[in-house]
Amino acid sequence: MNPRRVVLRMALASLRYRAAASLATFVAVLVGCSLLIACGGLFETALAIDAQPQRLAAAPVVVGGSGGFKLPDEESQVVPYSERAGVPADQVAKIAAVPGVRQVVPDTTFAAVVATAAGPLGAEAPLAGHGWDSAVLAPYSLVDGSQPRSTGQVVLDEASAAAAGVRAGGQVPIAVDGAPPRDFVVTGIVHGDRTGPALFFSPADAQQFSVHPGTVDLVGVFPADGVDAGEVAARIAEQLPALTVLTGADRGSAEFPGIDGAQLPLILLAGVFGGMVLVVMALVVSATISLTVRQRQQELALLRATGATPRQVHRMVLAETMVVAVLGALAGLVLGRLVGTEIFSFTTGHGMLPPQLEFQQGIIAFGGGVVVSLGISFAAAWFAALPAARARPLQALAEAAIPPAKVNDVRRFGAKVLAAATVVLAIASLFTPVDITSAVCGAAVLTGSIAVALIGPELLAFVATRFGPLIRRVGGRDAVLAVINSRTRAVAFAAVLTPITLATAVALGNVYAETTQQDAIISAYAGQLQADAVVTSGTGAVSPALADAVRRAPGVGSVSPLVTSQGWIEEPYDGNGSDPGRLLGLDVRDANGVLATPVTSGSLGDLTGETVALPEGIADDLDLKLGDRITLRLGDGAQAKVKIVALLDSPSGYPSIVLPAALLAPHTTPGMANRLLVRAADGHDSAATVSAVTAATANWPGAVVGDSDAVKESFAAIADIEAMIHYLLAVLAIAYAAIAAVNTLAVAVLSRRREFGVQRLAGARRGQVRSMLMIEGGILAVLGLVLGTAISLFTIIPMAISSGTIVPVGPLWVFLAVIAAVFLIVWPVTALSARLAMRRSPIEAVTLPGQ
Repeated sequence: MNPRRVVLRMALASLRYRAAASLATFVAVLVGCSLLIACGGLFETALAIDAQPQRLAAAPVVVGGSGGFKLPDEESQVVPYSERAGVPADQVAKIAAVPGVRQVVPDTTFAAVVATAAGPLGAEAPLAGHGWDSAVLAPYSLVDGSQPRSTGQVVLDEASAAAAGVRAGGQVPIAVDGAPPRDFVVTGIVHGDRTGPALFFSPADAQQFSVHPGTVDLVGVFPADGVDAGEVAARIAEQLPALTVLTGADRGSAEFPGIDGAQLPLILLAGVFGGMVLVVMALVVSATISLTVRQRQQELALLRATGATPRQVHRMVLAETMVVAVLGALAGLVLGRLVGTEIFSFTTGHGMLPPQLEFQQGIIAFGGGVVVSLGISFAAAWFAALPAARARPLQALAEAAIPPAKVNDVRRFGAKVLAAATVVLAIASLFTPVDITSAVCGAAVLTGSIAVALIGPELLAFVATRFGPLIRRVGGRDAVLAVINSRTRAVAFAAVLTPITLATAVALGNVYAETTQQDAIISAYAGQLQADAVVTSGTGAVSPALADAVRRAPGVGSVSPLVTSQGWIEEPYDGNGSDPGRLLGLDVRDANGVLATPVTSGSLGDLTGETVALPEGIADDLDLKLGDRITLRLGDGAQAKVKIVALLDSPSGYPSIVLPAALLAPHTTPGMANRLLVRAADGHDSAATVSAVTAATANWPGAVVGDSDAVKESFAAIADIEAMIHYLLAVLAIAYAAIAAVNTLAVAVLSRRREFGVQRLAGARRGQVRSMLMIEGGILAVLGLVLGTAISLFTIIPMAISSGTIVPVGPLWVFLAVIAAVFLIVWPVTALSARLAMRRSPIEAVTLPGQ
């Protein structure tokens, strides 16, 4: 018979008697493969960026403004704008004149909400106002009444009409552009498949309410009969290259401005998550397979003693592992789809990604996950089987009795190199820009964990020898054997130590580094502003009338709208690339203004019209001075040539470029501010001012008044979304490591049935054996927590220093929860495995094969 077939038959036959070890390998590959497939789906989604249009679904071609900023220092890279770029009104006629175009329908969006006694309807999506002409783009169909033809008339979608309790012919109060609600006559009710409110006004009203004069937001194009939409789109793009022409699923990115901007965060999420899962999987799978091979040393030695060649032993171990790995990878195909969908749903449901984005997971994601999983399994089995295959039969039998704790020179050298890399990464991150510090020092968690995995047996043996007396004093008689086992079984226990250390390092490193960085970011940006009261409008916009009402409140000293956006200094180019700078729009001409950043030169009193207050650090980098003119590329793609009238002492890591609110607001998607910052007049109490402002805005729908902490909360909302991504990565990596710890720990305990039988024949009770195992587990848990915590500090401390806080910031309960989680993993699994391992009588147990 073919020797290879004999090896394969032996491998398949042995799987029946190694259910626990096979199951551990199966689960490790299954979970790892499914997570890799999920990462592949996220990356595929980032490349496709598909979002089916809703309100524009009927238009085969959608035309929008410029797609993004073409970086001056790059040949082809274009960064999406953070705001919607409109289409100049004079371009609509040119689009209509393109051959093959039958009809063009411009669409303008503005803030409009139905006001009720319970508050504004649809405050979470206030940009719901449109002209009636654009209803054809969905299309919406009238189910009651008629279209609005005159000023003061409106058509509501079915959901909004039902919530407001109004029918065609009735009246409904609507707040438009943040102005006080006024009654509109409901001429009709429409039905549409899109979600969210939609309010359609007469053409005259829509033109009056538009906050972007001279432009339209989008243009829907209908080709002539028999003309292909792609052909028409190509013609428009050729004749009007400055515009963005979209067809198919790409039309959704025009309707939902955040779609294109989600590409880079999604690529980063998929890349970081995929890299972390890859490293974790490599450690987990290799530890699991190494443990199962190590426990078979005696059996493999007997095979060598009876004539099996090293190659045959090696092939048999490979065959066994790969059979289980293939089954795990195939099961991972099913689980990967479910995991990917759930992760994506979590990110969209918590605001990390636009909810309209469609999840893509094709053959590349599935194939890549399977190939990588099998490759890792093959490599792990290959290296794990080498010592057993190369060892001499008598030497292997001796090693099976007492596995040596020493690692070979290659592993020891690798551990030293990775430990040094961990230190170098931590030090290097101190000299990098604060915005990329986390990317540099974050890798220290993985390099440190790999170093522990390589040197783990010697670490365990050292701890058992150095702290053995202390453990025996604390644990009593049952700790004597536990200490001895921790030293002699260091190789097997190291497979359990690795995932515990990794889970602890990833959890603490990711969470506390992120909380420290986010606290610094929030404090830096919020610290640039000062306000005794903050007014937020639930209508999506702050009207001048609301600002006037607040100014008239007793005790109010100054009032400023707050507009936030992003942009670049284009000339001279600031080099920010894909990371545009933060723009703040304020009215800070008052002496007692809301800007807390010190002015080093110039005057904020001149900040009006086309002017800018520039952080001094940026001015120095670009060799700019007071009075110079620069060109800004704003969030919607518009250029603003502004004069520097003041230099600011902004935080070096988190600077903000300050513009007049009246200049910046029209270049944002809402077109208006939705917050007011209020300062109390000199000599007036801030709490009394909050009360006065609350009373002054009581009749304004959706107006919410907060105290000075609301400034920080407005920035915290954005930071919380970014932090959620890191928490998600940490939770998934920890869960995988926890599963691996459960697997390896259960296999390690169950494989010691014979040892437990011998101990019981020698007079030990079940409770004593169980107590010994619990102490062993405690040693592993404590050592894993100590090592994981130490490794995480190489990420946390550099982040704290770079953020200027020195001491890390974060909730204590996270650290306590990690400690509790480790012990809740180790002790219950140990107790259950011990019970299963001692089900047989001692006589039966000692006759079992194995150690």
